[in-house]
Amino acid sequence: MTPTTAPIPLNALREAFGYRFQENVLLANYTTAQVGGTADGLLVCNSMAELENAGRALWQLEVPFIILGSGANVLISDLGYRGVVIINRARNVRIDDRDDPPTVWAESGANLGTVSRQAALRGLSGLEWACTIPGTIGGAVVGNAGAFGGDVAGNLLLAEILHPTQSKEVWRVEQLGYGYRTSVLKRKERQALVLAARMKLEHAEIKAVQARMAEYIEKRKTSQPPGASMGSMFKNPEGDHAGKLIEAAGLKGTRIGGAEISRQHANFIVNTGHASASDVHRLILLAQQKVQEHSGIELELEVELLGEWQVNQ
Repeated sequence: MTPTTAPIPLNALREAFGYRFQENVLLANYTTAQVGGTADGLLVCNSMAELENAGRALWQLEVPFIILGSGANVLISDLGYRGVVIINRARNVRIDDRDDPPTVWAESGANLGTVSRQAALRGLSGLEWACTIPGTIGGAVVGNAGAFGGDVAGNLLLAEILHPTQSKEVWRVEQLGYGYRTSVLKRKERQALVLAARMKLEHAEIKAVQARMAEYIEKRKTSQPPGASMGSMFKNPEGDHAGKLIEAAGLKGTRIGGAEISRQHANFIVNTGHASASDVHRLILLAQQKVQEHSGIELELEVELLGEWQVNQ
């Protein structure tokens, strides 16, 4: 990624956000992998209105910014981020079980797994696949999150979007250009901020929905490693599995610094306690190189690299 060298207008940001604006904040505290350097500035947004206002102000000031929800599925450089990080805690959820079909509306900082479990308690099916996903609604909409045969593209009806022009729109699912773990937003084809989303559900027996979720939770426990990680590192190549390819290349258990390719599932890189983002990044490059040499397949990252990266990092 190209470093952003221009200093951000700290005085303007202090004036715009007051005490809410924090400076030189360590981002490792806001990611599931517990790695990452400092951000020039940080804002916590506790509502959709705060999130919208922050986006409008930062675009108007021409300050680069990124949004973190749970901090999963991202790797932030040890060099940090030269801009503002928004911590999205806009978490309101509304379940409309009288709609046909029933729907759930959620602000983009709501946890997807929590939304799934709330729907299940109302006897509403369709999001069971998401019950173990740690990410937020916004991140899931951007990345077309999925598991156990389901994904956001199969459930999403509408997404509320804010643009740099400071206009708001409601996008239908077709407008997001979904593919496997990607969208027009993740591919940076359109610059926008996800404010909220509405997903379709269906009526079902509570016990049946909860039994399906319990099955998925048990599968997740037995197949994926505990501890600090970003989730799946690489997309599964068509007709194959990234973890299987990494294991076949002999990399299971390989460690660089404090980062290790999981012995339980090779598509996970875990922080064993004192990993740096550079440790993780070097394992990513090693896995891509060795799989290419062994299987002739180029692994594509599922996680997003954020911040400033040196060539040798």
